[in-house]
Amino acid sequence: MLKFTYTETGINIERSTQALEELVMWRIVLAMRVGERLTVAPGTASFLLPANLQCWDLLEAVVQKSLDDTIALCQCDAEFIEVSLRGTWIAQDCNCEEGIFLAELGDSLPGTLCERAEFILFKLWQESLTCRVKG
Repeated sequence: MLKFTYTETGINIERSTQALEELVMWRIVLAMRVGERLTVAPGTASFLLPANLQCWDLLEAVVQKSLDDTIALCQCDAEFIEVSLRGTWIAQDCNCEEGIFLAELGDSLPGTLCERAEFILFKLWQESLTCRVKG
């Protein structure tokens, strides 16, 4: 599973082996204990990655084998590709810009393809960070 943390300063992506239901449950327990309002809802998250990164062909091949539209790629322009994922949004409310988005690709891809898609997406994101530091 991929865990996207959206904050006012940007986005952080990490891979998690924790089950979606378990992570949601612990987040709900934490919110209850600190008296915080929490919304958990299905949703979609999109983010841009530079089009000149390596591994795009690998990810496109995996996406083509996807059984549904859990993951989609769209060439925005010559410089960027938009990655859209369906998953679960956890935040104070549905319209909040800060929160956690969980994308579990296992329902749409067979086991190893799911792991490969998550791994490739994570690596592309990491590579985009090093490109920003260099550029």
